[in-house]
Amino acid sequence: MRIDVWSDVMCPLCYIGKTNLDTAIERFDGKAEVEVAYRPFQLFPNAPSGSGKGYYAWTAEIHGGGMTADYVKESNKAVIAMAEAVGLEYRLDTLIPSNTAAALRIALYAQERGSAGAWMARAYKAYFTDSMDIGDPGTLAKLAEESGLDGQAVLHILSGDRYKDAVKQERQRGEKLGISGTPFYVFDDKYAVSGVRSSQAFLEILERVRSEELSLEMLEAGSQDEMQGGACGDNGCAL
Repeated sequence: MRIDVWSDVMCPLCYIGKTNLDTAIERFDGKAEVEVAYRPFQLFPNAPSGSGKGYYAWTAEIHGGGMTADYVKESNKAVIAMAEAVGLEYRLDTLIPSNTAAALRIALYAQERGSAGAWMARAYKAYFTDSMDIGDPGTLAKLAEESGLDGQAVLHILSGDRYKDAVKQERQRGEKLGISGTPFYVFDDKYAVSGVRSSQAFLEILERVRSEELSLEMLEAGSQDEMQGGACGDNGCAL
């Protein structure tokens, strides 16, 4: 079974979704058959790095439309609580906002080397918990080494143009599939799931896809799923 996960490192719901999907796969009795591919879907390609602004003000700025820093802070309280519920700690007050293009370029490199899952987990933690600058090449090289990748190779990649076009093309490919926000999951190129799901809901989906009992292209989460449908897009993260 193949799962394509469309996500961005700056998406707080994507980190939660990855955590829950990983848990579900571990509980799935067919986990040896599951292959997960991470697809970059950069939410804000023009987002600045090194602005010196805090997360709330920076997020309000890149979303535009009159969004305020206070609104961002208030709306993220539910996201922080959701993260805590699955064992994640979000330190948004000290987060260093950054354009994610470089981190997503390394995600493609990691995918080629079978380490994308480890890379995404480390990049998410660096951004949301460890207050590290994921727009800095040296930081990304360090994170790569911690993920089992070659740090020097990462520095070489980031000094040139490798994977730059691929990150853009992956977003375009996602848009053609109808993707407008993250996270977004495609199972076996047949069944799509939009938004974060609980680990139990993911487990049910894995079992349903394997049994090929589905007749609908868009899957709905189980009735007991408390995290149904949350996703991040141009207008922010909605639960």
